Amino acid sequence: MGVADGLGSGGTRGLRGRRTSVFVLVAGPPGSGKSTLARPLARELSLPQLAKDAIKDALIDVLGLPVTVEQSRELGRAAVMAMLTVARTSLGAVLDSTFYPYTLPHLRALPGQLIEIRCVCPRDVVEARYRARSGTRTGGYFDSERPVDELWNEHHLTATGLGTLLEVDTTDTVDAAAVASRVRSVVAADTLSAPVQPARGQRHEQADDVGHR
Repeated sequence: MGVADGLGSGGTRGLRGRRTSVFVLVAGPPGSGKSTLARPLARELSLPQLAKDAIKDALIDVLGLPVTVEQSRELGRAAVMAMLTVARTSLGAVLDSTFYPYTLPHLRALPGQLIEIRCVCPRDVVEARYRARSGTRTGGYFDSERPVDELWNEHHLTATGLGTLLEVDTTDTVDAAAVASRVRSVVAADTLSAPVQPARGQRHEQADDVGHR
């Protein structure tokens, strides 16, 4: 039984019999609301959440705090690779991370359908959120020492090009149930069109009609 068998919510199992696993990439700049969306979305889809920052925190607990920004970056890359390695051995997941070009071959190797959710909101909102959370995170992130172009750059703003793309406005609180419904629709459509080998080509769907609470 594939993980997509559990994509239903509210008593609706939906998509029973689909054997292809589903990996939902929640992407966007730091502070764009990835983790805030990924947690409830994973619950709605009955998928495990794999979060880069949670893995990085665990590495810091074991290995100790990095003492420079570059060491923090290296630990971040290690956390991303650990996340992707676990994902490759799983039956599907919601992946909460930034996805730099070095991740693309590993994303392509995931054993299932890819759906990318890109969190979109104005730059001033992203920067305000980033500053607000800087004092609340585990030591070792060096948030205040990161250059602006590391937080807002083409890699964060450009889709991976893998799987169907859903853009979600995360300026306000997002209705995760509505986003989950869009994900289930994509999975169902791809099941009908390509039940054995889902296409890896990018299909772009605007999700502006996703409601907010």
